Parts: sequence; structure tokens; C-alpha cells
Amino acid sequence: MIKTAEEVEQIKRAPDVPGVLPVILHRWSPRSFDLARDVSAEDLRTLFEAARWAASSSNEQPWRYLVGRRGSETHKKIFQSLSEPNQAWAGSASVLLLGTAKKTFAKNGNANEYAMHDLGAADATLCYQATALGLHSHQMAGFDHALARQLFNIPEDYHLGSVNAIGYLGEPAALKVEFQRNTEQVPRTRKQLSEIVFSEWEQPLDFA
Repeated sequence: MIKTAEEVEQIKRAPDVPGVLPVILHRWSPRSFDLARDVSAEDLRTLFEAARWAASSSNEQPWRYLVGRRGSETHKKIFQSLSEPNQAWAGSASVLLLGTAKKTFAKNGNANEYAMHDLGAADATLCYQATALGLHSHQMAGFDHALARQLFNIPEDYHLGSVNAIGYLGEPAALKVEFQRNTEQVPRTRKQLSEIVFSEWEQPLDFA
């Protein structure tokens, strides 16, 4: 039996962890977005204000975003660059954005080895802000980088990061691909801290 959007919202939330902010526990990446609701201009601006204040190496702020609202040429171009599995669902998102990061520092032209790290920090900040606003986001690696670069004339001095779909949660039943519909309805899982937090290499940190 296919669950409702409200039921899925509860299933996907992480278990309560004392001290962890609710927006972190409640953030997840749906594939079904509500075609009847658009992200407001005010909320869209708020998302990027949040991203603007993310930390970055030397305060370079190397991120640049291409943002397409549903129905716009930018939305169509970003959608065109997506892989076929992502095209099966992402077109319903109110907003599609493509994140990029400048490879060199503006102050001296030297390589910025942390540009993609900093773009990731801005992306994460944006995603948590989306959750706080009652929105959802889903970042995708599955897109044609060369095509996206060509469609938008993105200079070679910029890395391409991910495409992010943003909007209001839709019904799982709207997903046409069975695998995607099934994935939408199961709880999220994460590795244990002992697998990712060490005091020495592969020696779990003792938090006591």
C-alpha cells in the first residue's frame, strides 16, 4: 500500500538525538514534489541568504548558483542536463539549481583546493534552511557536466558541483518508477559513529 506524503514525512525523520537541531533530523531528500505549489520569491531569497553566510576558506565564497524556477528556460536547461533516472522525477520540483565553485582565489589567482568543500558547506546550509521553511531539497550527482557547462557557457575556471531540486513534498504515488516510489517510503539509515569518528585511524573515538 502506497503511503501518503504525511506518513512518509514521519517515516523519513531521523530518531530524536538529544542536542541535535530538528532541521538536521528532519532533512531528507524526496523525489516527489508538489506540482501545485511553488517556492515563493521570499523563501527563495532566504535560501540563498542562508547559503551566503556559509563558511569558506579565506572567506572566498567561491560558490555561484544557476537557479531555475519551474517553467523558466533555466529550469528547462538544468532539467535537460539530468540523467534519465533523475529526469523521471525532478521536473516536478519548483526550483532546480546548479551549484558551481570558482577554482582559483580572486585575490591572487592561486588554486583554491577547498572550493568544492566550501560549495558543499553552502549547499548544506541552504538545505537546512529549506527544511526550516517547510521545503524539501534533493541534491543530484547524476547530470551531464559537459552539457550543463555548454548550455550555460560556464567558464572552465569553475567546478560543477551538484544539481539541487527544491520544493514542497508531493505524494509518493506520483512517482512513476517503482524503485523510486519504494525508496520514498522506507526509513533512512546512517552508519554508526564508531564507523566514521576515530581517535586513531580506524580506532573509534571513545566519547566518555
